[in-house]
Amino acid sequence: MFRLGLLGLSTRKMRAALSALGISLGIATMVVVTGIPASSQRALMDELTSLGTNMLRAQPAQRQETPVLLPEASVGMVERIGPVTAAAAVANTHTRVRRSDRLDPSHSSDLTVLASSLGLLETVNGQVQSGRFLTDANAGFPVVVLGYVAAGRLGIDRIPDGDAKPAVYIGDRWFTVVGVLGPMPLAPDIERSVLVGWDAARKELRFDGHPTVVYVKAHEESIEDVRRVIPATLYSEVPGLVQVSRPSDALAAKRATQNSYAALFLGLAGVALLVGGVGVANTMVISVLERRKEIGLRRALGATRGQIRGQFLTEAVLLSGLGGLVGTALGVLATFGYATAQAWPTVIPATAMTGGVLAAVVVGIVAGLYPSIRAARLTPTQALSAQ
Repeated sequence: MFRLGLLGLSTRKMRAALSALGISLGIATMVVVTGIPASSQRALMDELTSLGTNMLRAQPAQRQETPVLLPEASVGMVERIGPVTAAAAVANTHTRVRRSDRLDPSHSSDLTVLASSLGLLETVNGQVQSGRFLTDANAGFPVVVLGYVAAGRLGIDRIPDGDAKPAVYIGDRWFTVVGVLGPMPLAPDIERSVLVGWDAARKELRFDGHPTVVYVKAHEESIEDVRRVIPATLYSEVPGLVQVSRPSDALAAKRATQNSYAALFLGLAGVALLVGGVGVANTMVISVLERRKEIGLRRALGATRGQIRGQFLTEAVLLSGLGGLVGTALGVLATFGYATAQAWPTVIPATAMTGGVLAAVVVGIVAGLYPSIRAARLTPTQALSAQ
């Protein structure tokens, strides 16, 4: 039956090629309309993730006469929560920063001086725009890192190479500026802050060691669960006195985007397959009409209705399968080329590649079913008498 189906296609090579081209364009369209949006989606998801959509912010609840003190070991306590991937803390040192010691001590730049743990940058997805961040080597010395907004207000936008570093006056002594951070839209409090090493804050600014804000990064699918257990983890006596921010609106936008893209994939793929299926069905119906004498001769020589039906159904499946293979290859190449041109990561869903060929076969079965049944119903006399 397989050889007979191939024979039917090989005797009409041009028509078979054109019909296969039709189904291949449909499958290529399916791969492209799933691959290109998936690549665009991945680029968007990576951009949203880089903002810190999986970040939470825990601090003492507002409007307390005497706010609770978070434990000094808050970071280690939070890191023991299963889905948490990173944690860091900052603490308000209640000191003022000035560009020069000649300014009035009461002068306020509206900037906060924060003691910072070393893992802050990783937790808030921050980046150093110039210089470097706090390290084990310098965290105990009078050095600072400026947030993006703080750097602009202090007139220090970059750290020059060499030994001549800018400095700011905090409390009653100078601190060397070793780094400037880039923008962090989801952590505006860090942007407006001057960051000092935890040990340096203890020695130079009389910091008591209790964090005022704990930043937590966790797996996105577990972010709500982590949010529920953080208060009891940090202050088990009265968890209600610890306030945890709700997940970022960017995370909600990210999830909505994922759902929208999924619906788009299904709709466009369905249209592409429908177009391809109609083309195969049309080709097979015309083939039955043109080959009625062949059908009549085979019936007269003893072919059963089932054999006639199987012959045309096999032709339809082979035609669609060939188109599916070619279409999948074309779709992959087109998706790769477009994603590369847009500087996106190339993402081609496995279901689109394997499903393209399988869908073509299924379409071939459905499209060839009616023509094969119609061919099998022809009696030898009807078929042989056809003009």
